[in-house]
Amino acid sequence: MTEQAATNRFPAVILSGGKSSRMGEPKALVPFGRARLIDHVAERIRPQVAAIALNANDPAISLPGAVRFPDRFTGFHGPLAGIHAALAHVAETDPAASHVFLLPVDSTFFPGDIVSALAATLTGPDDVALAASLGRMHPVLGLWPVTALGALTAWLENPPTLKVRAFLQALPLRVTEFPVIETPLGPLDPFSNVNTPDDLDRARRFLAECNP
Repeated sequence: MTEQAATNRFPAVILSGGKSSRMGEPKALVPFGRARLIDHVAERIRPQVAAIALNANDPAISLPGAVRFPDRFTGFHGPLAGIHAALAHVAETDPAASHVFLLPVDSTFFPGDIVSALAATLTGPDDVALAASLGRMHPVLGLWPVTALGALTAWLENPPTLKVRAFLQALPLRVTEFPVIETPLGPLDPFSNVNTPDDLDRARRFLAECNP
């Protein structure tokens, strides 16, 4: 484990470069809790990381105190483009960082110790440490190594596929299963996403009545 992994002080990048087509409006900006969804996610991850930056292609999406940067590949390359932009940003701004913690803007109830839990599984600077729940891995929620930048750049220059899982096959992968959260409203997947207005309504109910 690297010294940085032992201290669990990694930079984080919130990924908000998607089109939000199923929501009908930018997910990052919808009201959630005391402010917007992006503010909720940032507040939840801030105690666990050294700094927060934002990957967003829409200039209307911003986060106070966080640097915003778009994808570096033109056209829509999906989550891999956001991951690439995040790794490139950290490589340029924090050369001491071995990994960056990535999380999507629509993941509302991730654990309060997720960064330290994933960091504990790292065995070297090239490892990817990802979260899983209910037997399903979440490839854009976890610690990604900055050393993957070169391979990801080459992949996106001539992509055989834009599936994140396909790219991950060539990297040393550590996956940690997290349990569901038991609440008065029933079990809650800690990595449930807010993709649709119905998802948003459900997440708001959990936040208001359970605050998981």
